[in-house]
Amino acid sequence: MTFKVFIDGRHGTTGLKIDERLSVRPEIEMLAISEAERKNPATKAARINAADAVFLCLPDDAAKESVALLAPDNTHTRILDASTAHRTHPDWVYGLPELDGNQRERVINARKVAVPGCHASGFIMLMRPLIVSGIVPAHYPASAYSITGYTGGGKEMIASYETGAALPDALQSPRFYALGLTHKHLPEMQAMTGLAAKPLFTPIVGNFAQGMVVAIPILPRLLAKTYTPTHLHAFYSQYYSGERFIKVMPLDTAVSLDNGFLPATACNDTNRAEIFIFGHGEQILVAARFDNLGKGASGAAIQCMNLMLGLPEDSGLKE
Repeated sequence: MTFKVFIDGRHGTTGLKIDERLSVRPEIEMLAISEAERKNPATKAARINAADAVFLCLPDDAAKESVALLAPDNTHTRILDASTAHRTHPDWVYGLPELDGNQRERVINARKVAVPGCHASGFIMLMRPLIVSGIVPAHYPASAYSITGYTGGGKEMIASYETGAALPDALQSPRFYALGLTHKHLPEMQAMTGLAAKPLFTPIVGNFAQGMVVAIPILPRLLAKTYTPTHLHAFYSQYYSGERFIKVMPLDTAVSLDNGFLPATACNDTNRAEIFIFGHGEQILVAARFDNLGKGASGAAIQCMNLMLGLPEDSGLKE
């Protein structure tokens, strides 16, 4: 069986990666739209309503406009929105199948799926299990930092790093950003974990194209019971047991690290996320490493599409 797929916003970073992964799959027929017609609402509506699956790789307002083009009597088209427009909307299913024991089924049955943000994916994979299990209370003063490759910033940021000329000192150094502490991923980070308040979140962009590590400090003294890295490692191993794309890494740092370092790029070009637990009895650091363009964007979107269309979940994806 062949499935028709349309990417609205194909020329953006996420859209290009989705197109690259799907164009080689024989069971997928890509619906094209010419450059001259891509902003024509009638042409776009025709593609959207002819497709079995539509990816929206657009700014929030444009994504909402495209959703409105879905015909009222259309009962077959599935929508996957990679923008932030619908990630906390009650009518949309959050596109992280590993969220809990029921989320995969919700994605399978969904007509509309909101693809998670890249930073949010790592934060939620780490924090939600701790909250729902009662290990960490909902009122915990959560904080996180996340380092990402510059492709997470879109075309403008990519161009600033890939000029072909020598980079200025400012771009050679890792750079904190979103220092107003109102990053657009914060609403889903709170909503999908069950935290009583938004975490204090500081993202960092580095001089490398893709790859990401999200890290959260856990202070045992603020918890109701005593937990060690060994306890949390056993907990995460059980929580994600059987998951194809989320791997809990060994506690032995000699096995898990690169000469004591945790590079952000080891999962590039895969849909794999790796979870690490570091520390001791007084301080614990949990971290998630994945490809910001893979499990953090296009890979996650395709994983959800596979489920929604009844295809093997790992079709076209590397572990």
